[in-house]
Amino acid sequence: MAEKQKTLKASFTISGVGLHTGQNTKLTVHPAPIDHWYRFQRSDIEGQPTIKADVDFVIHTRRGTTLGNDKMEVHTTEHILAALYGMGVDNALIELDGPEIPILDGSAKHFVEAIEAVGIEEQDAEKDFFILKENITFEDPEREVEMLAVPSPDYRITVMVDYRSPMLGTQHASMYKISEFKDEFSRCRTFVFLRELMQLVNAGLVKGGDVDNAIVMVDTLDFTDEEIDRLANAFNREREELQSVGIGILNNVKLHFQNEPARHKLLDIIGDLALVGKPIQGHILAARPGHTTNVAFAKILKDHIKKEQRNIPQFDLMADSIYGITEISEMLPHRYPFLLVDKIIEMGEDYVVGVKNVTMNEEFFQGHFPGNPVMPGVLQVEAMAQTGGILTMSQIEDPWNYETLFVKIDKVKFKRKVVPGDTLVFKLSLLGPVRRGLVNMKGEAYVRNQLVSEGELMAQIIKVRNDERVASQHTS
Repeated sequence: MAEKQKTLKASFTISGVGLHTGQNTKLTVHPAPIDHWYRFQRSDIEGQPTIKADVDFVIHTRRGTTLGNDKMEVHTTEHILAALYGMGVDNALIELDGPEIPILDGSAKHFVEAIEAVGIEEQDAEKDFFILKENITFEDPEREVEMLAVPSPDYRITVMVDYRSPMLGTQHASMYKISEFKDEFSRCRTFVFLRELMQLVNAGLVKGGDVDNAIVMVDTLDFTDEEIDRLANAFNREREELQSVGIGILNNVKLHFQNEPARHKLLDIIGDLALVGKPIQGHILAARPGHTTNVAFAKILKDHIKKEQRNIPQFDLMADSIYGITEISEMLPHRYPFLLVDKIIEMGEDYVVGVKNVTMNEEFFQGHFPGNPVMPGVLQVEAMAQTGGILTMSQIEDPWNYETLFVKIDKVKFKRKVVPGDTLVFKLSLLGPVRRGLVNMKGEAYVRNQLVSEGELMAQIIKVRNDERVASQHTS
Protein backbone atom coordinates (compact mmCIF):
# COMPACT_ATOMS: atom_id res chain seq x y z
CA MET A 1 0.00 0.00 0.00
CA ALA A 2 1.35 3.41 -0.99
CA GLU A 3 2.38 5.72 1.84
CA LYS A 4 0.31 8.88 2.25
CA GLN A 5 1.51 12.45 2.72
CA LYS A 6 1.13 13.84 6.25
CA THR A 7 0.76 17.18 7.98
CA LEU A 8 0.13 18.44 11.52
CA LYS A 9 -3.29 18.18 13.13
CA ALA A 10 -2.86 21.66 14.63
CA SER A 11 -0.31 24.47 14.97
CA PHE A 12 2.26 24.73 17.74
CA THR A 13 4.45 27.59 19.01
CA ILE A 14 7.94 27.61 20.51
CA SER A 15 10.01 30.64 21.51
CA GLY A 16 13.72 31.01 22.10
CA VAL A 17 16.93 32.76 21.18
CA GLY A 18 18.79 32.35 17.90
CA LEU A 19 22.28 30.89 18.25
CA HIS A 20 24.06 33.25 15.87
CA THR A 21 21.88 36.38 15.85
CA GLY A 22 21.11 36.38 19.58
CA GLN A 23 17.55 37.53 18.81
CA ASN A 24 14.50 36.15 20.57
CA THR A 25 12.13 34.54 18.07
CA LYS A 26 8.63 33.09 18.29
CA LEU A 27 8.22 30.16 15.91
CA THR A 28 4.82 28.75 14.98
CA VAL A 29 4.49 25.67 12.77
CA HIS A 30 1.17 25.30 10.92
CA PRO A 31 -0.46 22.46 8.98
CA ALA A 32 -0.09 22.83 5.20
CA PRO A 33 -1.87 21.41 2.13
CA ILE A 34 -0.84 18.53 -0.12
CA ASP A 35 2.45 18.98 -2.04
CA HIS A 36 3.32 22.11 -0.03
CA TRP A 37 6.51 20.61 1.45
CA TYR A 38 8.23 22.91 3.99
CA ARG A 39 8.10 26.69 3.74
CA PHE A 40 9.34 29.45 6.05
CA GLN A 41 7.42 32.67 6.56
CA ARG A 42 8.72 35.87 8.15
CA SER A 43 5.76 37.51 9.93
CA ASP A 44 7.96 40.41 11.05
CA ILE A 45 8.60 41.59 7.47
CA GLU A 46 6.09 43.62 5.48
CA GLY A 47 4.01 41.38 3.27
CA GLN A 48 5.00 38.32 5.34
CA PRO A 49 7.14 36.78 2.57
CA THR A 50 7.79 33.04 2.33
CA ILE A 51 10.65 30.90 1.11
CA LYS A 52 10.61 27.20 0.26
CA ALA A 53 12.94 24.85 2.09
CA ASP A 54 14.94 24.22 -1.07
CA VAL A 55 18.66 23.78 -1.63
CA ASP A 56 18.52 26.38 -4.40
CA PHE A 57 17.86 29.06 -1.76
CA VAL A 58 20.82 28.27 0.52
CA ILE A 59 22.96 31.42 0.83
CA HIS A 60 25.55 30.24 3.33
CA THR A 61 26.46 27.34 5.62
CA ARG A 62 28.60 28.91 8.35
CA ARG A 63 27.87 26.87 11.51
CA GLY A 64 24.36 26.21 10.18
CA THR A 65 22.24 26.31 7.05
CA THR A 66 20.77 29.67 6.04
CA LEU A 67 18.10 30.19 3.38
CA GLY A 68 17.51 33.53 1.70
CA ASN A 69 16.05 35.46 -1.20
CA ASP A 70 15.64 39.15 -2.03
CA LYS A 71 12.98 39.55 0.69
CA MET A 72 14.07 37.47 3.67
CA GLU A 73 16.60 35.23 5.38
CA VAL A 74 16.16 32.33 7.78
CA HIS A 75 19.15 31.10 9.78
CA THR A 76 19.84 27.69 11.35
CA THR A 77 17.07 25.78 9.57
CA GLU A 78 18.45 22.27 9.96
CA HIS A 79 16.99 21.24 13.36
CA ILE A 80 13.35 22.13 12.70
CA LEU A 81 13.57 20.53 9.24
CA ALA A 82 15.09 17.38 10.75
CA ALA A 83 12.28 17.24 13.32
CA LEU A 84 9.54 17.53 10.69
CA TYR A 85 11.17 15.07 8.31
CA GLY A 86 12.11 12.63 11.08
CA MET A 87 8.54 12.57 12.38
CA GLY A 88 7.12 11.91 8.91
CA VAL A 89 5.55 15.34 8.36
CA ASP A 90 5.61 16.20 4.64
CA ASN A 91 3.81 19.54 4.55
CA ALA A 92 4.21 22.42 7.02
CA LEU A 93 4.37 26.23 7.12
CA ILE A 94 7.04 27.47 9.55
CA GLU A 95 6.22 31.01 10.64
CA LEU A 96 8.71 33.07 12.66
CA ASP A 97 8.91 36.68 13.81
CA GLY A 98 12.69 36.92 13.60
CA PRO A 99 15.63 35.90 11.43
CA GLU A 100 16.65 32.66 13.12
CA ILE A 101 15.14 29.40 14.35
CA PRO A 102 15.50 29.16 18.18
CA ILE A 103 18.45 27.01 19.14
CA LEU A 104 16.81 25.70 22.36
CA ASP A 105 19.09 22.94 23.72
CA GLY A 106 20.95 22.48 20.41
CA SER A 107 18.91 19.47 19.31
CA ALA A 108 15.55 18.74 17.66
CA LYS A 109 14.04 17.37 20.89
CA HIS A 110 11.67 20.22 21.73
CA PHE A 111 10.36 20.42 18.16
CA VAL A 112 9.67 16.67 18.18
CA GLU A 113 7.82 16.90 21.50
CA ALA A 114 5.67 19.72 20.12
CA ILE A 115 4.86 17.72 16.97
CA GLU A 116 3.83 14.76 19.13
CA ALA A 117 1.66 17.00 21.30
CA VAL A 118 -0.47 18.32 18.41
CA GLY A 119 -0.46 15.08 16.41
CA ILE A 120 -0.03 14.12 12.76
CA GLU A 121 -2.68 13.29 10.19
CA GLU A 122 -2.67 11.64 6.77
CA GLN A 123 -3.60 13.55 3.65
CA ASP A 124 -5.35 12.29 0.55
CA ALA A 125 -2.25 12.05 -1.65
CA GLU A 126 0.67 9.67 -1.96
CA LYS A 127 4.21 10.58 -0.93
CA ASP A 128 6.39 11.38 -3.91
CA PHE A 129 9.64 9.64 -3.04
CA PHE A 130 12.98 10.26 -4.68
CA ILE A 131 13.99 6.63 -5.19
CA LEU A 132 17.71 6.01 -5.63
CA LYS A 133 18.26 3.80 -8.67
CA GLU A 134 22.04 4.13 -8.88
CA ASN A 135 25.00 5.12 -6.73
CA ILE A 136 25.57 8.87 -6.40
CA THR A 137 28.92 10.04 -5.05
CA PHE A 138 30.42 13.28 -3.76
CA GLU A 139 33.91 14.17 -2.53
CA ASP A 140 35.43 17.32 -1.06
CA PRO A 141 39.15 16.56 -0.78
CA GLU A 142 39.90 19.89 0.90
CA ARG A 143 37.53 19.07 3.78
CA GLU A 144 38.29 15.33 3.57
CA VAL A 145 34.58 14.63 3.16
CA GLU A 146 33.07 11.72 1.25
CA MET A 147 29.35 11.14 0.74
CA LEU A 148 27.56 8.34 -1.08
CA ALA A 149 23.91 7.56 -1.79
CA VAL A 150 23.01 3.99 -2.79
CA PRO A 151 19.69 2.25 -3.53
CA SER A 152 17.84 0.93 -0.49
CA PRO A 153 14.20 0.10 0.32
CA ASP A 154 14.35 2.42 3.37
CA TYR A 155 15.82 5.80 4.22
CA ARG A 156 19.04 4.85 5.97
CA ILE A 157 21.97 7.00 7.06
CA THR A 158 25.46 5.99 8.20
CA VAL A 159 27.85 8.64 9.53
CA MET A 160 31.51 8.61 10.52
CA VAL A 161 33.17 11.58 12.23
CA ASP A 162 36.88 11.93 12.86
CA TYR A 163 38.28 15.33 13.82
CA ARG A 164 41.67 13.91 14.88
CA SER A 165 40.98 15.03 18.42
CA PRO A 166 41.92 12.98 21.49
CA MET A 167 38.65 14.12 23.04
CA LEU A 168 36.28 13.09 20.24
CA GLY A 169 38.17 10.32 18.49
CA THR A 170 36.46 8.41 15.70
CA GLN A 171 32.71 7.88 16.02
CA HIS A 172 30.05 6.14 13.95
CA ALA A 173 26.28 6.36 13.96
CA SER A 174 23.65 4.55 11.90
CA MET A 175 19.92 5.00 11.41
CA TYR A 176 18.32 1.97 9.75
CA LYS A 177 14.79 3.38 9.50
CA ILE A 178 13.40 6.89 9.84
CA SER A 179 11.16 5.60 12.64
CA GLU A 180 14.29 5.48 14.84
CA PHE A 181 14.73 9.26 14.66
CA LYS A 182 12.58 10.28 17.64
CA ASP A 183 14.18 8.03 20.27
CA GLU A 184 17.69 7.63 18.94
CA PHE A 185 18.63 10.96 17.36
CA SER A 186 16.23 13.86 18.00
CA ARG A 187 17.71 14.76 21.41
CA CYS A 188 21.32 14.69 20.26
CA ARG A 189 22.82 18.16 20.66
CA THR A 190 25.19 20.14 18.51
CA PHE A 191 28.81 20.14 19.59
CA VAL A 192 31.74 22.48 19.28
CA PHE A 193 35.36 22.47 20.39
CA LEU A 194 36.29 25.18 22.88
CA ARG A 195 39.06 26.39 20.58
CA GLU A 196 36.46 26.86 17.79
CA LEU A 197 34.05 28.53 20.21
CA MET A 198 36.69 31.05 21.26
CA GLN A 199 37.27 31.93 17.60
CA LEU A 200 33.53 32.44 17.05
CA VAL A 201 33.23 34.61 20.14
CA ASN A 202 36.24 36.70 19.08
CA ALA A 203 34.59 37.15 15.67
CA GLY A 204 31.37 38.43 17.24
CA LEU A 205 29.37 35.31 16.31
CA VAL A 206 27.24 32.92 18.44
CA LYS A 207 25.54 35.92 20.05
CA GLY A 208 22.91 33.59 21.42
CA GLY A 209 25.38 30.95 22.50
CA ASP A 210 25.36 29.30 25.88
CA VAL A 211 27.13 26.34 27.38
CA ASP A 212 23.67 24.83 27.83
CA ASN A 213 22.73 24.78 24.12
CA ALA A 214 25.74 22.87 22.86
CA ILE A 215 28.21 20.24 23.94
CA VAL A 216 31.48 22.17 24.34
CA MET A 217 34.51 19.89 24.12
CA VAL A 218 37.84 20.80 25.62
CA ASP A 219 40.66 18.98 23.85
CA THR A 220 43.45 21.40 24.76
CA LEU A 221 44.31 23.56 27.80
CA ASP A 222 46.09 26.17 25.72
CA PHE A 223 43.81 29.04 26.78
CA THR A 224 44.61 32.15 28.73
CA ASP A 225 42.61 33.36 31.69
CA GLU A 226 41.68 36.37 29.58
CA GLU A 227 40.12 34.13 26.92
CA ILE A 228 38.13 32.19 29.51
CA ASP A 229 36.92 35.47 31.02
CA ARG A 230 35.86 36.67 27.57
CA LEU A 231 33.89 33.44 27.08
CA ALA A 232 32.20 33.85 30.47
CA ASN A 233 31.23 37.42 29.62
CA ALA A 234 29.88 36.44 26.22
CA PHE A 235 27.67 33.78 27.80
CA ASN A 236 26.76 35.94 30.81
CA ARG A 237 28.20 33.40 33.22
CA GLU A 238 30.50 33.56 36.19
CA ARG A 239 33.94 32.23 35.43
CA GLU A 240 33.59 29.60 38.12
CA GLU A 241 30.40 28.29 36.51
CA LEU A 242 32.28 27.10 33.45
CA GLN A 243 34.25 24.62 35.54
CA SER A 244 36.87 24.03 32.90
CA VAL A 245 39.30 21.92 34.85
CA GLY A 246 40.92 19.83 32.12
CA ILE A 247 40.35 17.73 29.01
CA GLY A 248 36.71 16.80 28.77
CA ILE A 249 33.30 18.39 28.31
CA LEU A 250 32.92 21.96 29.53
CA ASN A 251 30.58 22.28 32.51
CA ASN A 252 30.57 18.49 32.83
CA VAL A 253 27.51 18.07 30.63
CA LYS A 254 26.35 14.44 30.57
CA LEU A 255 26.08 12.88 27.12
CA HIS A 256 22.82 11.19 26.08
CA PHE A 257 24.84 8.67 24.06
CA GLN A 258 28.53 7.87 23.94
CA ASN A 259 28.50 8.78 20.24
CA GLU A 260 26.19 11.80 20.59
CA PRO A 261 28.35 14.03 18.32
CA ALA A 262 28.11 11.50 15.46
CA ARG A 263 24.37 11.16 16.06
CA HIS A 264 23.97 14.93 15.86
CA LYS A 265 25.82 14.97 12.53
CA LEU A 266 23.29 12.40 11.34
CA LEU A 267 20.48 14.69 12.54
CA ASP A 268 22.02 17.57 10.57
CA ILE A 269 22.12 15.42 7.42
CA ILE A 270 18.40 14.69 7.75
CA GLY A 271 17.65 18.42 8.06
CA ASP A 272 19.96 19.51 5.25
CA LEU A 273 18.85 16.78 2.82
CA ALA A 274 15.23 17.78 3.42
CA LEU A 275 16.21 20.69 1.14
CA VAL A 276 16.12 18.21 -1.75
CA GLY A 277 12.36 18.80 -1.72
CA LYS A 278 11.21 15.17 -1.55
CA PRO A 279 11.38 12.28 0.88
CA ILE A 280 14.31 10.05 0.00
CA GLN A 281 14.36 6.29 -0.42
CA GLY A 282 18.00 5.25 -0.26
CA HIS A 283 21.03 4.79 1.96
CA ILE A 284 23.22 7.84 2.67
CA LEU A 285 26.80 7.22 3.81
CA ALA A 286 28.87 10.17 4.99
CA ALA A 287 32.43 10.54 6.26
CA ARG A 288 33.23 13.78 8.18
CA PRO A 289 30.14 15.65 6.89
CA GLY A 290 29.21 19.27 7.62
CA HIS A 291 26.57 21.73 6.50
CA THR A 292 28.60 22.90 3.50
CA THR A 293 29.09 19.41 2.13
CA ASN A 294 25.55 18.31 3.07
CA VAL A 295 24.17 21.16 0.96
CA ALA A 296 26.55 20.40 -1.91
CA PHE A 297 25.37 16.79 -1.88
CA ALA A 298 21.74 17.88 -1.69
CA LYS A 299 22.28 19.89 -4.88
CA ILE A 300 23.62 16.80 -6.63
CA LEU A 301 20.60 14.76 -5.51
CA LYS A 302 18.23 17.49 -6.70
CA ASP A 303 19.96 17.53 -10.09
CA HIS A 304 19.14 13.82 -10.38
CA ILE A 305 15.52 14.57 -9.54
CA LYS A 306 15.43 17.23 -12.26
CA LYS A 307 16.74 14.72 -14.78
CA GLU A 308 14.00 12.27 -13.83
CA GLN A 309 11.42 15.00 -14.18
CA ARG A 310 12.54 15.59 -17.76
CA ASN A 311 10.77 12.31 -18.52
CA ILE A 312 13.88 10.27 -19.07
CA PRO A 313 12.38 6.80 -19.46
CA GLN A 314 13.00 4.00 -17.01
CA PHE A 315 13.62 0.57 -18.50
CA ASP A 316 13.14 -2.84 -16.94
CA LEU A 317 16.15 -4.73 -18.21
CA MET A 318 14.99 -7.87 -16.39
CA ALA A 319 11.75 -8.00 -18.38
CA ASP A 320 11.10 -10.98 -20.66
CA SER A 321 12.13 -10.44 -24.28
CA ILE A 322 9.45 -9.80 -26.86
CA TYR A 323 11.94 -10.76 -29.55
CA GLY A 324 15.19 -12.59 -28.90
CA ILE A 325 18.16 -12.81 -31.22
CA THR A 326 16.60 -15.66 -33.23
CA GLU A 327 13.44 -13.68 -34.01
CA ILE A 328 15.47 -10.55 -34.72
CA SER A 329 17.60 -12.48 -37.23
CA GLU A 330 14.45 -13.52 -39.05
CA MET A 331 13.27 -9.90 -39.32
CA LEU A 332 16.55 -8.18 -40.21
CA PRO A 333 19.07 -9.06 -42.96
CA HIS A 334 22.06 -8.16 -40.74
CA ARG A 335 24.45 -10.81 -39.40
CA TYR A 336 27.55 -10.94 -37.20
CA PRO A 337 29.43 -8.70 -36.69
CA PHE A 338 26.93 -6.13 -37.92
CA LEU A 339 23.80 -7.23 -36.06
CA LEU A 340 23.74 -4.69 -33.21
CA VAL A 341 20.51 -5.52 -31.35
CA ASP A 342 20.39 -8.39 -28.85
CA LYS A 343 16.73 -8.31 -27.82
CA ILE A 344 13.51 -6.28 -27.82
CA ILE A 345 11.99 -5.70 -24.36
CA GLU A 346 9.12 -3.27 -25.11
CA MET A 347 6.97 -2.53 -28.12
CA GLY A 348 3.86 -0.50 -28.80
CA GLU A 349 2.07 0.75 -31.89
CA ASP A 350 4.43 3.70 -32.24
CA TYR A 351 7.57 2.80 -30.29
CA VAL A 352 10.06 0.02 -29.62
CA VAL A 353 12.80 -0.54 -27.02
CA GLY A 354 15.84 -2.66 -27.85
CA VAL A 355 18.96 -3.68 -25.94
CA LYS A 356 22.59 -4.11 -26.94
CA ASN A 357 25.11 -5.47 -24.45
CA VAL A 358 28.46 -3.92 -25.33
CA THR A 359 31.35 -6.32 -24.67
CA MET A 360 35.09 -6.13 -25.20
CA ASN A 361 34.71 -8.82 -27.86
CA GLU A 362 33.13 -6.42 -30.37
CA GLU A 363 35.05 -6.36 -33.66
CA PHE A 364 35.18 -2.55 -33.79
CA PHE A 365 37.10 -2.26 -30.51
CA GLN A 366 40.22 -3.66 -32.23
CA GLY A 367 40.82 -0.34 -33.93
CA HIS A 368 38.58 2.14 -32.01
CA PHE A 369 40.69 2.81 -30.06
CA PRO A 370 43.57 0.56 -28.95
CA GLY A 371 44.01 0.97 -25.21
CA ASN A 372 40.92 3.19 -24.95
CA PRO A 373 37.97 1.28 -26.45
CA VAL A 374 35.01 3.47 -27.45
CA MET A 375 31.95 2.39 -29.42
CA PRO A 376 31.83 4.48 -32.63
CA GLY A 377 28.97 6.95 -32.77
CA VAL A 378 28.04 5.80 -36.28
CA LEU A 379 27.42 2.29 -34.93
CA GLN A 380 25.20 3.65 -32.18
CA VAL A 381 23.12 5.27 -34.92
CA GLU A 382 23.16 2.00 -36.89
CA ALA A 383 21.93 0.11 -33.81
CA MET A 384 19.11 2.66 -33.45
CA ALA A 385 18.24 2.11 -37.10
CA GLN A 386 18.13 -1.65 -36.65
CA THR A 387 15.87 -1.28 -33.61
CA GLY A 388 13.59 0.99 -35.62
CA GLY A 389 13.63 -1.53 -38.44
CA ILE A 390 12.24 -4.16 -36.09
CA LEU A 391 9.34 -1.84 -35.21
CA THR A 392 8.62 -1.40 -38.91
CA MET A 393 8.94 -5.08 -39.78
CA SER A 394 6.75 -6.17 -36.86
CA GLN A 395 3.81 -4.43 -38.52
CA ILE A 396 4.22 -6.30 -41.81
CA GLU A 397 2.65 -9.73 -42.33
CA ASP A 398 5.59 -11.12 -44.34
CA PRO A 399 8.64 -9.15 -43.12
CA TRP A 400 11.02 -11.55 -44.87
CA ASN A 401 9.88 -10.04 -48.15
CA TYR A 402 10.88 -6.47 -47.12
CA GLU A 403 13.85 -4.43 -45.99
CA THR A 404 14.21 -0.98 -44.51
CA LEU A 405 16.80 1.30 -46.05
CA PHE A 406 17.62 4.48 -44.17
CA VAL A 407 17.60 7.50 -46.43
CA LYS A 408 18.13 10.35 -43.98
CA ILE A 409 19.74 10.95 -40.61
CA ASP A 410 19.28 14.32 -38.88
CA LYS A 411 19.87 16.12 -35.57
CA VAL A 412 22.33 13.51 -34.32
CA LYS A 413 24.03 14.29 -30.99
CA PHE A 414 26.48 12.28 -28.89
CA LYS A 415 26.37 13.02 -25.15
CA ARG A 416 28.95 10.63 -23.66
CA LYS A 417 31.20 7.69 -24.48
CA VAL A 418 29.94 4.14 -24.70
CA VAL A 419 32.53 1.61 -23.52
CA PRO A 420 32.81 -2.13 -22.89
CA GLY A 421 30.52 -3.21 -20.07
CA ASP A 422 27.79 -0.71 -20.95
CA THR A 423 24.26 -1.87 -21.69
CA LEU A 424 22.79 0.28 -24.44
CA VAL A 425 19.03 0.73 -24.46
CA PHE A 426 17.50 2.14 -27.64
CA LYS A 427 14.09 3.75 -27.77
CA LEU A 428 12.71 4.47 -31.24
CA SER A 429 9.44 6.41 -31.53
CA LEU A 430 7.43 7.18 -34.68
CA LEU A 431 7.26 10.90 -35.43
CA GLY A 432 4.25 10.41 -37.70
CA PRO A 433 2.29 7.80 -39.67
CA VAL A 434 3.97 5.74 -42.38
CA ARG A 435 3.33 7.38 -45.77
CA ARG A 436 4.31 5.96 -49.17
CA GLY A 437 6.64 3.54 -47.48
CA LEU A 438 8.55 6.27 -45.62
CA VAL A 439 9.06 5.98 -41.85
CA ASN A 440 10.26 8.91 -39.71
CA MET A 441 11.49 8.07 -36.20
CA LYS A 442 13.10 9.70 -33.18
CA GLY A 443 15.94 7.59 -31.78
CA GLU A 444 17.44 7.76 -28.29
CA ALA A 445 20.17 5.65 -26.74
CA TYR A 446 20.64 5.32 -22.97
CA VAL A 447 23.22 3.84 -20.61
CA ARG A 448 22.11 3.56 -16.95
CA ASN A 449 19.16 5.85 -17.77
CA GLN A 450 21.50 8.56 -19.03
CA LEU A 451 21.08 9.78 -22.59
CA VAL A 452 24.23 8.97 -24.59
CA SER A 453 23.09 9.71 -28.16
CA GLU A 454 20.03 10.75 -30.12
CA GLY A 455 18.88 11.59 -33.63
CA GLU A 456 16.05 11.53 -36.16
CA LEU A 457 16.03 8.74 -38.72
CA MET A 458 14.03 8.35 -41.95
CA ALA A 459 13.76 4.96 -43.63
CA GLN A 460 12.10 3.58 -46.72
CA ILE A 461 10.41 0.19 -46.75
CA ILE A 462 11.22 -1.71 -49.94
CA LYS A 463 10.11 -5.13 -51.14
CA VAL A 464 12.69 -7.72 -52.05
CA ARG A 465 12.34 -11.14 -53.65
CA ASN A 466 11.95 -13.83 -51.06
CA ASP A 467 14.48 -16.08 -52.74
CA GLU A 468 17.02 -13.24 -52.63
CA ARG A 469 16.50 -12.86 -48.87
CA VAL A 470 16.71 -16.60 -48.29
CA ALA A 471 19.87 -16.82 -50.39
CA SER A 472 21.49 -14.00 -48.50
CA GLN A 473 20.68 -15.66 -45.16
CA HIS A 474 22.22 -18.95 -46.28
CA THR A 475 25.41 -17.29 -47.43
CA SER A 476 25.86 -15.23 -44.28
